Amino acid sequence: MIGNPVTMDGTATDEQTGSPRPQSLMLSFLGLHVLGREIAVYSGSVIDVLARVGVSEEAVRATLARMVRRDLLTRHRRGRKMYFGLTERSSAVLRDGHDRVWSAGAVNREWDGTWTLVGFSLPEAWRRQRHDLRTRLIWAGFGPLQNGLWIAPGQVDVPRVVAELGLDDHLNVMRAHAAEPTEAAQLVHRAFDTAGIAARYRAFLERWDRPDPVPAVPDDFTRQLLLHTDWLQLVRSDPHLPAEHLPADWPAIRAEHLFRTLSHRYDATSREQAALTLDTVATSGG
Repeated sequence: MIGNPVTMDGTATDEQTGSPRPQSLMLSFLGLHVLGREIAVYSGSVIDVLARVGVSEEAVRATLARMVRRDLLTRHRRGRKMYFGLTERSSAVLRDGHDRVWSAGAVNREWDGTWTLVGFSLPEAWRRQRHDLRTRLIWAGFGPLQNGLWIAPGQVDVPRVVAELGLDDHLNVMRAHAAEPTEAAQLVHRAFDTAGIAARYRAFLERWDRPDPVPAVPDDFTRQLLLHTDWLQLVRSDPHLPAEHLPADWPAIRAEHLFRTLSHRYDATSREQAALTLDTVATSGG
């Protein structure tokens, strides 16, 4: 795969520190405590929560403003306070994240041998369009097999992936099966950085598979936020490769079990603390 893990919503891991960027933390926070509820959260509450993981007030305010500009948040003023709620776009991003975390699973055990292929050739001057297309393809589980040809296991809804890019006339989309002398296992290892994917899961295990994970943070409310941010970045950068072509000790299996165990452990305390500390207002009816 190319570059750092990048998601459709534009979040990524910091290249130098490996720590999640503020928008990744913000989206995890919203997914845990706002998604599915018609509420908006006071900016001061968001600042307090992200301060617990070392994000400055200035960075939080800049992230909130940027997310409003990108139609990921909407403002709601109540007196002198500003509250932030979800938009249709951010709700869709968060629902996708929820599905990837709780429904898709970390290992693809249901692959039927089908590959989705996307071929493209864009003018050299179209650097932004090329970047946007590659970003969307990576997010959707594609890897570069060769120049201008990307593949993903299974049947991917490519029109949804490339919606609004305006590149339909420059794409060739096909579905196929591997045929001799090419084997599916070869395609997996040619198009995807399996060693890099495994390394990210092992890093997750190293951080979280211990009696007292991330002891520097103050409570399970904060620990839950970091856990979900870490895990969501993992599964969003994982192309969900077929299990039959991965090692038997593929670390995603143990990592997923650990994530679910810890998330369940932190859930009750996290919800209680959120109810006590978050200043929210209803958004239904305006």
